[in-house]
Amino acid sequence: VQLVESGGGLVQPGGSLRLSCAASGFTFSSYAMSWYRQAPGKERELVAAITSAVGITNYANSVKGRFTISRDNAKNTVYLQMNSLKPEDTAMYYCNFSTRRGYTYWGQGTQVTVSS
Repeated sequence: VQLVESGGGLVQPGGSLRLSCAASGFTFSSYAMSWYRQAPGKERELVAAITSAVGITNYANSVKGRFTISRDNAKNTVYLQMNSLKPEDTAMYYCNFSTRRGYTYWGQGTQVTVSS
């Protein structure tokens, strides 16, 4: 199983980034996927999640209306479109999923820095 995030970088406040998480080694379409983030000195927090087949989404209150999670099951990839970025969005962003037996897989993360 492998999850590889990409798309992070340095962006000015108000800017946009699209993160990608390429998955391999499991049946991607069968699992809900999530994005988490962790800022220095803070706990890792759930940002957004999307179910497997129907693609129902949910978001942290802090990102509602600004971030959009989506998935392409043909490409085994989950995305996080981030608009109207704020300095408080600065964090390492991770994608993950959990198996039916309760094991959670994480990617290595991609850094997002929002600063002028």
